[in-house]
Amino acid sequence: MQLLQYPNLDSTNAFRRLKNYALLCLKDLLTQERIQNYVTSTGGGLYFSYAGAPVDKTILSLFQELTEEQHLISQYKDLLRGEIMNPGEGRRVLHHLCRGDLGEPVIEGGINLRDFYVGEQEKVREFSKKVHSGEILGSTGKEFTSIVQIGIGGSDLGPRALALALESYAKARDLQKLQPYFISNVDPDDAYSVLQELDPERTLFVLVSKSGTTQETLANHQLVLAWMRGKGIKRLKPEKHMLAVTSKDSPLAASSDFLASFYIDDYIGGRYSSTSPVGGVILSLAYGFEVFEELLSGAQETDRFSLEKQVKKNAALLDACIGLYYRNILSYPNLAILPYSHALRRFAAHLQQLDMESNGKQVNRKGEFLAYKTGPIIFGEPGTNGQHSFYQLLHQGTDIVPLEFILFEESQGGKDCTLEGSTNQFKLRANCAAQIAAFTRGRENENGNKFFPGERPCTLLYGKRLDPKALGALLAHFENKIMFQGFMWNINSFDQEGVQLGKTLTQALLKGRDLDGVLAGYGRLLGLL
Repeated sequence: MQLLQYPNLDSTNAFRRLKNYALLCLKDLLTQERIQNYVTSTGGGLYFSYAGAPVDKTILSLFQELTEEQHLISQYKDLLRGEIMNPGEGRRVLHHLCRGDLGEPVIEGGINLRDFYVGEQEKVREFSKKVHSGEILGSTGKEFTSIVQIGIGGSDLGPRALALALESYAKARDLQKLQPYFISNVDPDDAYSVLQELDPERTLFVLVSKSGTTQETLANHQLVLAWMRGKGIKRLKPEKHMLAVTSKDSPLAASSDFLASFYIDDYIGGRYSSTSPVGGVILSLAYGFEVFEELLSGAQETDRFSLEKQVKKNAALLDACIGLYYRNILSYPNLAILPYSHALRRFAAHLQQLDMESNGKQVNRKGEFLAYKTGPIIFGEPGTNGQHSFYQLLHQGTDIVPLEFILFEESQGGKDCTLEGSTNQFKLRANCAAQIAAFTRGRENENGNKFFPGERPCTLLYGKRLDPKALGALLAHFENKIMFQGFMWNINSFDQEGVQLGKTLTQALLKGRDLDGVLAGYGRLLGLL
């Protein structure tokens, strides 16, 4: 299959015109009318407010021209129909197929790949149903109460963020079946901090590695096996407590050391795999397959919204254009993700990988070095905690950092109290609104220490309540935003060569060979040689 060719950002007329257009003042732009009108839906009950971004009708029209010059919706359709969109590895990019068909079928070897993904989902549905009904028990005859995912990177960050995001929602509705846990770091303290809370007779483990060779994951697998065997429990068989999520041709797929195996393929990258069995197995076992199914429906709704050609009606595309404006016109290198939701406390960590591993690239899809900047540095923390941490720099520091807020009107659990005339959830929403106003408008004061310059760009994703459908839409919004930005920068958002060099050098140190002077020097400093 031939690699399709697309233009670099700096070859487009719209980008040149954006660079020459006068910079805008947020204080002059912001009105109540603008705040009401600069909003669009992103699916799943979510809305994207961009009134606090420094864009006007002219810039929005230039965004439209840019997306047309670079054929962004056509590129999205190319991806959906299975064109090679990962040129570095010569692969299709098909994580959207886990959520549903959005175009013509993707056929390989006479097989509809959507059928493969649906088949694996059905396996997850049936297995989780049998665990929850007690048809599948632990090796000593006890029902399972805990589920532990062993993985790293995309096998951990996305699923962990989603599991935490749904925990209060599930508990409040008596949907939780098993308590989810995660082990990722090769640091043994990570594993043992989890294992000390578990009953080995009642715990299922999910080993997640597409290649079946991930060093940290295999090391933690052996640590868990040693822990189980070391308990000395009669009739306890570790292999009856182990599941695998891997590819069909990995070493794990042929192993008899697993109670069940669920498969993914090379067309779903780790950081985009949360809606595959990588996320589906633990979410379904923890909360029921129906909850995971609702998450998939929210993601697919946003995927469909992302096909809209009009920028102002396509929230993910508009968010991508605004982010590009921050990075390539205003030269802002950072982006803060600020969820005013405790449930999303690990969502920014997931977005760090999703964005920075995808778009932290310096060459285009033909391998040519770029003359413009690409992906931003992502960081974040839930509000209101962040307000008492790093917001000081965001308000009055010497660098401007664009801000992306996330807020829901209602809490997940529905438990609250009233103090001084308002509930905690109302106070949370008030804090979010006040911060956006403070960042964009600022405050004049003759005392420099009390002067707030404002002009800090803000966008807001908001909805009624963080339920599974809204969570799926939120996940897909950022996945598609990042995809569109990669298209605009003409980079490959779907490989991660930056991860490989460190892995190679680690193996050299562990085997004590092929050591250059620097590697040997640090090896000796840290007691490895």
